[in-house]
Amino acid sequence: MCRNCDFTIHAAQHHFGWDNSFAPVLRTEPGRTIAFECKDASAGQLTAQSTVGDVATLDFGLINPVTGPVFVEGAEPGDILKVSIHDFTPSGFGWTANIPGFGLLADQFPDPALKIWSYDPDSMVPALFSDQASVPLKPFAGTIGVALAEPGLHSIVPPRRVGGNMDIRDLTAGTELYLPVEVAGALFSIGDGHAAQGDGEVCGTAIESPMNLTLTLDLIKQTPLETPRFTTPGPVTRHLDAAGYEVTTGIGPDLMQGAKDALSRMIDLLGRQHGLSAMDAYMLCSVAGDLRISAIVDMPNWIVSFYFPRIVFA
Repeated sequence: MCRNCDFTIHAAQHHFGWDNSFAPVLRTEPGRTIAFECKDASAGQLTAQSTVGDVATLDFGLINPVTGPVFVEGAEPGDILKVSIHDFTPSGFGWTANIPGFGLLADQFPDPALKIWSYDPDSMVPALFSDQASVPLKPFAGTIGVALAEPGLHSIVPPRRVGGNMDIRDLTAGTELYLPVEVAGALFSIGDGHAAQGDGEVCGTAIESPMNLTLTLDLIKQTPLETPRFTTPGPVTRHLDAAGYEVTTGIGPDLMQGAKDALSRMIDLLGRQHGLSAMDAYMLCSVAGDLRISAIVDMPNWIVSFYFPRIVFA
């Protein structure tokens, strides 16, 4: 899979949740480059032949498998695990779903929905959402982290101080991620491939896509780090900037309500401008639009903005 890799970890070597008692699938010294094969967020429950009925029957015990864990020799609590992300090899298949009870506007969208995507994994040209909309692709891993110090099994769903399901779209090729180590060996795992996602992943899913990736794991000894940080190699939004943005806002004393209001207004705007159903607009916002805090100092009201790239309809 990777000519310049020291090891390959196959998709069958995965786990669900975080538990520092999981046996490592690989022990390696720092500085080695590893290829990972990663399943999609449904662990294969959703396929190119799936229908919306399959969303309602998803087994949530199998959500967000991560490949690993990898034991890094010499890693100790108080160290930093440096993760240098080199490249991604997407599969060409993906899905976006509205899962009842999940997502920023779960109360407004109680019904399941499913969009199956097919894209060219070689050219990575924008993926077609419909005959009038296509989404620029930017593959990354939504879930990437190390084991917690606390014993027992911890859910994979929420992000944590050691990383996990962070869904940060800029953790892509060329990025260097720094994770705080809490247990011997760090026990690093990665998965939840996304072919594209907006900041916020507002409906709860991106273009969920199985993919392979390569990265290098290294150590920075005894350096305090409370939560993950990362460095990008250059601009992070240029691939969406060319045609500008449509922007809606939510204004008030509650940031969460502001986020919901800004998103709801964008869904309404896309419906008026392009004839999209509310559900299609909601899912399209999740894979291509960005939530941003625009003002947070002028009490008592804050501003949350939702940016939708006009290039999607260019």
